[in-house]
Amino acid sequence: MTVPLASSPLDRAGSRLGALRTRASATVAALAVTGAAVAVAVATSSPATAEPGNVVVSENFSAGSLPAGWNAVDGTWKVENGRLYGTSTSSSENNKITFGRHLNDFRLEATMRFESVSAATRWASLGVDVPADGATPWWIATMRSGTTAANGLEFAQRTTANAWVVTNTASAPYAAGTGRDVRVAVEVHGNQARWIFDGREAMRTNSLQRSANGVQGLFVNGATVSYDDVTVTELAPNGYIRPEGSPFTVIAHRGASAAAPENTLVAQEIARKGGADWIENDVQPSKDGIPFILHDGTVDRTTDGTGNIRDLTAAQIKALDAGSWFGPQYVGERVPTLAEQLADLRTRGGNLLVEIKGKHTRDEVATIIQVIRDEQMMGRVFIQSFEVDALRYTYEIAPELPLGLLRSNLDADPVAIAKELHLTAYNPDGNALLAKPEVVAPLHAAGVAVMAWTMDSAGLWQRLERIGTDAIITNRASELVGWNSAFLQRASADPTVAITSPADGARLDRAQSPVLAVAATNADTVTVTLDGKKSAAGRKLDLAKLTAGRHTISTEVTGPEGTATATSTFTVTVNQAGLGYLILTSGADPAAVTAMTTKLVRAEYAELAAYADRQAGKLVPAAVASVIAADARTLALR
Repeated sequence: MTVPLASSPLDRAGSRLGALRTRASATVAALAVTGAAVAVAVATSSPATAEPGNVVVSENFSAGSLPAGWNAVDGTWKVENGRLYGTSTSSSENNKITFGRHLNDFRLEATMRFESVSAATRWASLGVDVPADGATPWWIATMRSGTTAANGLEFAQRTTANAWVVTNTASAPYAAGTGRDVRVAVEVHGNQARWIFDGREAMRTNSLQRSANGVQGLFVNGATVSYDDVTVTELAPNGYIRPEGSPFTVIAHRGASAAAPENTLVAQEIARKGGADWIENDVQPSKDGIPFILHDGTVDRTTDGTGNIRDLTAAQIKALDAGSWFGPQYVGERVPTLAEQLADLRTRGGNLLVEIKGKHTRDEVATIIQVIRDEQMMGRVFIQSFEVDALRYTYEIAPELPLGLLRSNLDADPVAIAKELHLTAYNPDGNALLAKPEVVAPLHAAGVAVMAWTMDSAGLWQRLERIGTDAIITNRASELVGWNSAFLQRASADPTVAITSPADGARLDRAQSPVLAVAATNADTVTVTLDGKKSAAGRKLDLAKLTAGRHTISTEVTGPEGTATATSTFTVTVNQAGLGYLILTSGADPAAVTAMTTKLVRAEYAELAAYADRQAGKLVPAAVASVIAADARTLALR
């Protein structure tokens, strides 16, 4: 599922739908599986407790030597000219330097520059989970110098057998090349991470295998790469709030339920291959207390059997056909146990949003949690339920599990109930949420994500994105994955504005008549002022009526996504040619024009100023006479 990360490094100009787009500063990032089937292990030890916003590492290499605590494992690493340089002479050398400390939720960012490469396929990486001594296995977020290739960016693991497992690939919008600074970042929450290239999310993963003590690192392969401004910042553990500019977390409702029989392992596999971030399924006990994956209270609708699930033994349920009702190609599919589903996710990749369906006793909830523990999936399961008691029991038994409250209608005070139940997410019906979108901002401010169910159309997704919804539970997970891809590639909807004429810093004389021109995008309104007085784009500036000296143009545009402003200055200069133009176009009496022109040609500027003053309102229009006199006095002083 898409889980958010810390706030994006690029702030959008102006307001974003008011407070509805507010993001809790320490939340972020979610990750999507690309469909690769990979083995996923789970760290069982507890990482260091996060202190959101705490900067663990901040290094600009100004000291001129390797910082204390940085371990150059292999290759050549040196500090020169305020940058760290790493060199790998061969494509077979994965040279690395390690630093930092073990964290579960953090953001690692750096400015990277390829100084030279042996080939465009060579790479540099941010190490997101690396033993301090550089031993395998380790995980990296990689950038090739040829970043526009299909695998220009990667999440990858180097295994203990010194083999590569590449879980996710993406292309960047432009090539890093050589000699070019690129600001990159990775935001990590447990087994999930988000790759950010020059301020924009490029891809996600939920396939990281976290260790008990891995730290951060920098890598170089077949290249010389320089690094600067390396920072590691701790993030809040709730990585489910969608950061600004990041797409939805995709939650496949009962698996790929539009393409396969719901709540089966085949539905789970199709959803996983389609790129869903999380699988959503329902759990209920059999007569003999085994948690099974089934939505209805009876097996009638989705199997070839009949009866209440709680009246059937595990053996009876396992004998049922759970696929033929959906289509002949699914004959023989079985109702999976929770343990079977979790084992599949653990070994093949993926996370589970499990709904505790209907009333459960504390012992029944305890059994569910024990199965999750036994399958080593505590770090990759999210519990939700309509039943408040089920959530209370879960928190009592396993407070580390994230909790979501399902609602058909919104509570009067969602924040209060979220605090009472220790919720990680508030999960309302999507239509109820759209009817009252103002609840999103206070929930985010309280550190609570919002996951809407069950929304299956692009029109609804767009509306939910605009109000700040974090995750979508949908029957059409693969379609939402595609929608997310388009969302990431879209042009920015933020308004922009620039003053294109007169150019900023222009020096103009009286003979020129520039047009005040403004270029704006995504704007509904454009406001322009000249020296604080209202003006208009497209207006020709009459420099004969402006005082000599500096003038300021300001503009503000507003659009659906906020506001943008721009300022430009130009200077009206005084010279003989400009003053001549002013006299000839002054509308003065011909005799006065002749007299003033004669004095101008003779450079009799003081006399010209005095003449203009005497004839103001007589032979020379008063307004222009004052300008002629002022310019003439300026020239007289030179």
